[in-house]
Amino acid sequence: MTTPEFRFLHTMIRVGDLDRSLAFYTGPLGMTLLRRQDYPEGRFTLAFVGYGAERDQTVIELTHNWDTAAYDIGTGFGHLALGVPDIHGACDRLVAAGAKLVRPPGPMKHGSTVIAFIEDPDGYKIELIQR
Repeated sequence: MTTPEFRFLHTMIRVGDLDRSLAFYTGPLGMTLLRRQDYPEGRFTLAFVGYGAERDQTVIELTHNWDTAAYDIGTGFGHLALGVPDIHGACDRLVAAGAKLVRPPGPMKHGSTVIAFIEDPDGYKIELIQR
């Protein structure tokens, strides 16, 4: 079965401090805040970040529930992945900007693709893949 009319829109992650997360995604990772909406009745804010217009790409939805300061990431979530042209330079810049490098650049286990992992301020893993 094919579904050509379907399109992947976004991935949502819950964050404890929206300003801190926006600073990380729009700072060291270079994304743009595409839109942000407060929902006072529901006590939450949604912020969408990405590398271009939402209509052209998949983006990340950062959900901040006003009454929750931290989340348990759990064992089901894996990671987000970003393609980068220079993985060593990207890791150097991200670490200099305060990102936590949890796996330095190198070939993936059982393969040759060069990858690295950083964590965002809430502990979500982000895989960097040499392109």
